Amino acid sequence: MGSMRFVFPPGTVSSDSVEQAYLAGYDRIPWRVRVQVVDNEVRVERENCDSGNLYIPWNVNGHGRVTLATASLMDRQEPYCLPIELARGKLSQLRNQMAEWELSGVEVPDRVRRLTAEALKRFGEATCRQQGGDVVAAAAADTLRLALDAGLVLAEAYSSQVLAALREEKSTGLDSFLGAGLGTTLLDESTSSRFLDTFNAACIPLVWREIESAQGCYYWDIADRQAEWCRRHGLKICAGPLLMLDPWQMPEWISDFDGDFEGVVACLSSFIQTVVGRYREIVDVWICAARMNTAEGLSLTEHERIRLTARAVEVTQAMAPDAERLVSFDQPWGEYLSRGAADFSPLHFADALVRARLGLTGLAIELNVGYHPDGSPPRDPIDTGRHLDYWSMLGAPIYLTLTVPSSNSNDPLARRHTSVQISDCTLSSQTSWVDRYVPLFLAKPYVRGVLWNQLRDSEPHDFAHGGLFDSRRKPKAALERLGEVRRAHLR
Repeated sequence: MGSMRFVFPPGTVSSDSVEQAYLAGYDRIPWRVRVQVVDNEVRVERENCDSGNLYIPWNVNGHGRVTLATASLMDRQEPYCLPIELARGKLSQLRNQMAEWELSGVEVPDRVRRLTAEALKRFGEATCRQQGGDVVAAAAADTLRLALDAGLVLAEAYSSQVLAALREEKSTGLDSFLGAGLGTTLLDESTSSRFLDTFNAACIPLVWREIESAQGCYYWDIADRQAEWCRRHGLKICAGPLLMLDPWQMPEWISDFDGDFEGVVACLSSFIQTVVGRYREIVDVWICAARMNTAEGLSLTEHERIRLTARAVEVTQAMAPDAERLVSFDQPWGEYLSRGAADFSPLHFADALVRARLGLTGLAIELNVGYHPDGSPPRDPIDTGRHLDYWSMLGAPIYLTLTVPSSNSNDPLARRHTSVQISDCTLSSQTSWVDRYVPLFLAKPYVRGVLWNQLRDSEPHDFAHGGLFDSRRKPKAALERLGEVRRAHLR
């Protein structure tokens, strides 16, 4: 049994921060841990004694609540100073990323170097005065603020320089797409117009529960009209997910097959064959399955979920061999592994599918940012980008599906009962997130497309206030910013 202790200044660690804290090794996969606070110490226990990184949400001046990581730390009896170790971890990550991008030809702005130098100076003051209490806390806080400031400037420099180079290489714009889900109801004229001004792709949901509400009886009206609208306006068409075990996605009658895995496989295969056969001439990208790494619907084991996902890919490949075929994974850092009994991390789940050579042509990573539980806690652009780089090592093209809230107020149409973990969550903060992250994603050479998961807050949706049109159907500022990004960089 291994354990680590971290001392922290009073008032800096909340109960929900402790609930979300975890340890991970060099492979970034969370370990099962037990985390508790005793006096002003965070105590983390786990089964192994290996060195690891502590991940924990932390409030940083000017940046709000951000999940940060220490550098790799060994087991020891003496407690670590949590603010210092978080500052050390962030500085290390920043400097490593700066060196890597500089070697690849990115010109690092002078401001980044100045901010990094100031952060290093303040970090030195913190480490030399570890018995100084408030002085140490202030120096560590300054280190984190300066390092995150530098990271924002560095990420923006990388994005702008890479995208400028790609635009020069491809005068007509990048081949990547930027789109959004259409939802389960038809768009009105105003929403339709704004959508076409903003995006070059759309995703038709094809919800199993809506299409086959009674076994063997299919309702096509809305999906047919959405498909025709996309085709008429020349949009790249994505469709799916064909398989998702959320209760509002699965038809009620499928519960009759709970405990009969082969029966579930047969029903799924029939549904996918029917749907893909109907739309295969117009759909460019099929999302075969989504959220299967975290799914809890039906009484399926992890291995059965993998087999069911594989079957969805196989059937889609057989029916539409010329289209792109993706599987989507949510909570890609795998934070849920630290508190639950699971054998497969999201990355291992994806790796198993890629290695099986089923006909999978890409992986989709779902980022529902700032929601807890069921989402991904806020992280800075450098940390987020590095984790995507890690996923790209699987060798498959990456697609991103996004949800970011614009408010932390109650949302009666949200299906998931989550809390918003973003400090000062507003329309402006949603727009700022788009401004900082979406160009970074498009600049990554392995990213082929970006989809916004929820278009409208006025219809039932998964996550609170995550749409681009509010509950009164008015467009949010983030929609205009996405349009600017698309017009600047994409075809």
